Amino acid sequence: MPIALLSVTDKTDLVPFARELVTLGFEILSSGGTARALRDEDVPVTTVEDYTGSPEVMDGRVKTLHPRVHGGILSRGERDEGELERLGGRAIDLVVVNLYPFETVLARPEATPEQLIENIDIGGPSMIRSAAKNHARVTVVVDSSDYPAVLRELREHRAVSIATRRRLAAKAFARTAAYDGAIAGALSSKRVDEHEADAARFLSLSYERGYSLRYGENPHQKASFYVDANAKGASLAHASSLGAEGKELSYNNFLDADAAMKLAYDFLLPAAAVIKHTNPCGVSLGNNIEEAYLLAREADRISAFGGIVALNREVDEATAKLLHETFLECVIAPSYAKGALELLRTKKNLRILATQGTTIAPSTEVRSIAGGVLVQAIDRVASDEMKAARVVTKRAPTESEMNSLGFVWTVTKHVKSNAIVLASDRTTVGVGAGQMSRIDSVRIACEKAGEKAKGAVLGSDAFFPFPDGVELAARAGVVAIAQPGGSVKDPEVIAAADRLGIAMVFTGFRHFKH
Repeated sequence: MPIALLSVTDKTDLVPFARELVTLGFEILSSGGTARALRDEDVPVTTVEDYTGSPEVMDGRVKTLHPRVHGGILSRGERDEGELERLGGRAIDLVVVNLYPFETVLARPEATPEQLIENIDIGGPSMIRSAAKNHARVTVVVDSSDYPAVLRELREHRAVSIATRRRLAAKAFARTAAYDGAIAGALSSKRVDEHEADAARFLSLSYERGYSLRYGENPHQKASFYVDANAKGASLAHASSLGAEGKELSYNNFLDADAAMKLAYDFLLPAAAVIKHTNPCGVSLGNNIEEAYLLAREADRISAFGGIVALNREVDEATAKLLHETFLECVIAPSYAKGALELLRTKKNLRILATQGTTIAPSTEVRSIAGGVLVQAIDRVASDEMKAARVVTKRAPTESEMNSLGFVWTVTKHVKSNAIVLASDRTTVGVGAGQMSRIDSVRIACEKAGEKAKGAVLGSDAFFPFPDGVELAARAGVVAIAQPGGSVKDPEVIAAADRLGIAMVFTGFRHFKH
C-alpha cells in the first residue's frame, strides 16, 4: 500500500483530496492539526506519532524530524530497502506539505518578533526538500491547486509521471527558497532587530514565469512575463484576459498597461487615461466613464491612435462604442458589461483586461541595474499634498483653479521627468515629458495645448530652476501653477509669477519619474 504524508497549514480542499487518495489505495500518514481535520471528517489516518513511535514534543515543535519519516521520503527503492527496514520505516510515495504562514504574519503590522519566530516552519521545509530531492520516486505537492493534476494521473495511470514529479519538485524548491528569503529579510530588518536599519540586509525575489513573450522591447530581445503569486489588489499579474482571441500582451504593452492602470486607478472619480510609451497623452475625469474617456481621447486624438486605455469604472456599452472608434492596443478596466464586452470583442487584436477592482496594494518597486537592483517604496502621494499646499504668490488660486491643480498634480506624478502637464478643468490639454531641460517640457506642453493653454493650470514634477519656464507658460495663457518649490531661485520664480498675474502653490514634494 503506497503511503501519502499529509501535513498542511492551509487545508483548502484537503479532505476531498485525502478521501480520493484513500479510494486509490493510499494509506494516509499525518500529524497535528492535519490529522485531526481528517479524523473529524472520518478519513482514515495514521499519525506520525504512531508511525515513528515517538511522541510530539515541545508543544508540537518536534514531530516529523525523525529517521523513519525522512528515511521513508529519501529512500531510493531497493538500494535503501534494507536500511529502511532496519529503521522500522516504510517508503513514503507522496508528500503534501505547506508551511506555517510566516509571510502572512509578517504582513501584519501588529505582529511581534516572537510571533514571527514561532511561525518559522522547520519540519515542513525539511520534508519538502527531502521529497523534492528524491522526486525520481516521490511526488511532492506544496500547492492545493496541484491536487487535481496529481489525482488525475493517479486515476488514469496509477502513478504520477516523472515530468510532473520534476515540475512539482522545482515548484517545491521555489517555495522553500521564497520562504527562506522572507525569513532572512525579516530577521535582517528593523522589524525584528531594532539595531538594524529600516531596509532589510537581504532581499530575495520570487516570481514564477507566466509565459514567454514573442520578444522584448525590440524583436532581437528575448523576454518573459514573471508573476508574483502573492500580489495583492489590482495588477496585471492577476488580470483576466477577455478578448483578442488569446493574443498576448507584448513587453511594451505590459509597461504601458501598467502605467495606464496606475494612473487611472489613482483617482476616485470616473477617470480615463490614454497612454503611449508609458506617458499619458490624454487624461480626464468625468461625471461618468463615457464622458471621462471621450475627453481623454480628444485631449490628443492623434497620439491616442494605437494607445492603451485604462478606465477606473466598469465599461458600459456607450463607452465601448467610443473605444471601438479608435485603433487601440489594449483596454484595461475593473470589469465590462455584457454588451460592451461583446462589442469590444469584434475589434480585431484588441486586448481586453479586467482587474476585478481598482485598489493597487501598497508595495515596493524593484528595478534592475548592472550588478544589482534598486528598491524603493512606491510613490503613493499627490492628492493629500495639494490640500496642504502653500500659496506663495500674491494672488491665490481660485476655487476652480485649485480643483484643477489637484487634478493636474496627480497626473504629473505619472509623467516621465522632466514632467510638465497642462490641464483645463479636469482634463489634460498638453503634456511635456522626459525632456532634458524643464523649459523644453514647458514648450512641448504648451505647443500641444495650443489655444487650450489659455486659462489652463500647470503641474511641474520638480522646481523651476529659473523663471523662464513660468514666463513661457504665462505667454501661452497658463493662469496657475503647482510645483514642489525648493530652488535657490524660488524668489525670482515667485516674483515672475507675481509680475505675470499667475497664482502659484508649493507642495513641498517632488515627483520625479525616471
